[in-house]
Amino acid sequence: MADASAARTTAELTPAEQAVIRPPLVLNKRTYGWIGNYVSSIVEDKTPIWWWICLLPCVLLTAVLGFCITYLISTGVGVWGNNHPVGWAWDITNFVFWIGIGHAGTLISAILFLTRQKWRTSINRAAEAMTLFAVICAAIYPGLHVGRVWMAWFLAPVPNANGIWQNFRSPLLWDVFAVSTYFTVSVLFWYTGLIPDLATLRDRATTKIKKFFYGTLALGWRGGNRQWRHYEMAYLLLAGLSTPLVLSVHSVVSFDFATSVIPGWHTTIFPPYFVAGAIFGGFAMVLTIMIPACAIYKPLHDLVTVSHVDKMCKVILFTGSIVGYAYIMELFMAWYSANPYERAAFWYRAFGPFWWAYWSMMFCNVIAPQIFWFKYFRTHLVWVWIICQFPNAGMWYERFVIIATTLSRDFLPSAWAQFHPTWVDIWMFIGTFGLFGTLFLLFIRFLPMICMFEVKAVLPEADPHHGEKH
Repeated sequence: MADASAARTTAELTPAEQAVIRPPLVLNKRTYGWIGNYVSSIVEDKTPIWWWICLLPCVLLTAVLGFCITYLISTGVGVWGNNHPVGWAWDITNFVFWIGIGHAGTLISAILFLTRQKWRTSINRAAEAMTLFAVICAAIYPGLHVGRVWMAWFLAPVPNANGIWQNFRSPLLWDVFAVSTYFTVSVLFWYTGLIPDLATLRDRATTKIKKFFYGTLALGWRGGNRQWRHYEMAYLLLAGLSTPLVLSVHSVVSFDFATSVIPGWHTTIFPPYFVAGAIFGGFAMVLTIMIPACAIYKPLHDLVTVSHVDKMCKVILFTGSIVGYAYIMELFMAWYSANPYERAAFWYRAFGPFWWAYWSMMFCNVIAPQIFWFKYFRTHLVWVWIICQFPNAGMWYERFVIIATTLSRDFLPSAWAQFHPTWVDIWMFIGTFGLFGTLFLLFIRFLPMICMFEVKAVLPEADPHHGEKH
């Protein structure tokens, strides 16, 4: 009977027979077992040569960052190019830049999870890890910006014998609460999603060290019905908690500027403008790191498909259009307000000494992403990767234009001054990319970069030919 059933095509079988003998085929003819074996093999196999080649420059840049931080602490923040009136310059520019990079991970994981977007499952793990590493890079700058880094703990509202309390009306303190809460919830969200896959690596481990390491992190996960029920509820609650954080964190960061009276900053459009820009830059960074990863691990193209890339490009196009609208509205409101200081601030941005930064921002964030209206460019991986570098650069230019350019021209001409970065500014910024790269390389080497159990759950739904004979 078994031989006779095997000789017939799947379409000729009864529904009961199909349910018994149907193989668990998924998208691109991959089986459930293949997903677990391949994603786990990235962690289990011998470290490839390319990994060491990529890690070495990242570690060297991280060492440069460490040297710059040590030099700054031992010498003082005067080694930065900050001056009067440009008290915020590359330090806060880089802080806001890295915070923005970290928004895509939580958006992909939380908001798309709550809206039941199945395509998020192949990219959410790497995007969440990117969030954590970006926030770590961002947190370096405010701690150093205070000048006496050993006193930075006073930013936290902890009882102290000196009776020193924070100014809770200051947006700078709101940043402390917003960013620390965002990082804490992101870590919990990321780690909770890792637990089932860590248990898989524990069960596959061939050495005692790996079994102990992954077993400890797996927290005794056995995959029982009761555990899955509690897991899904915890993940849902964390997603619900993370969703307002996506909107609130960069809104609070924008309050650093919007609550001031400085021309060019005193505007109500900053919160939605900053949030859209953060999502815009964050998705560009996700594609920047995922496309090379898929090029190196070629079978990942069956998990991170062109459809995923296409959808992320549409998000970049949409949020980039919002950012472009915000730029135009800033110019319009400066003109419509009839405030000579506002008009002068935006005229100076566009045609002053920093004109190159302003027009680079406009081109990278508004003009370049428009090419994603064409499907060919959304589905051609090389073009996607090239175009994504424009938002990556453009979002840094945007923060520089908002901060350094605005501060260099205040109300009084006698207080005007130019900003020029020092070698410490430049190498600290480059060093944060080394830290980011080092952390991400360690992540893909020792932890599963694809969420195996979620991919197994949703890919059969995406395959219209599931169960048919190929």
